[in-house]
Amino acid sequence: MRFITDALQSIVVTLWVGGLWAIGLIVAPLLFHALSDRSQVGMLAGEFFTAISYIGLGCGAYLLLFRLARFGGQAFSQLFFWSVLLMAALAAAGQFGVQPIMASLKQQALPSEVMHSIFRDRFAAWHGVSSVLYLIECVLGLMVVLQHGRGR
Repeated sequence: MRFITDALQSIVVTLWVGGLWAIGLIVAPLLFHALSDRSQVGMLAGEFFTAISYIGLGCGAYLLLFRLARFGGQAFSQLFFWSVLLMAALAAAGQFGVQPIMASLKQQALPSEVMHSIFRDRFAAWHGVSSVLYLIECVLGLMVVLQHGRGR
């Protein structure tokens, strides 16, 4: 059974961090580069970011529970544990804090596109906040991968 839970830990780290990097650093930029309808691309990229947020929350929950079950109270002294917890908190903040604000601004801008409305500057600011949270999550993901590779 220990082999299965250890293997699942590796799969979960790979899925979450690999998904973060693939979507945020490869897929979304390529979509914006390749397609001209920025509004449509933004909606599609938003769906990808929503998916990886929920994947991250599930992966984070597994990793935290796995570490607590495996190491007990010692889990609280591990950089891996705190990095995962912060990644999950950032995913939750982005999904349940920032994204609803951005969606509201889009809704308020209708029938215009938000970037062609009076809400443009506020939307851009919240998009920047979202991007910074995501970037921090990606960097923390690197720490998680390195810590996991060291067996800690």
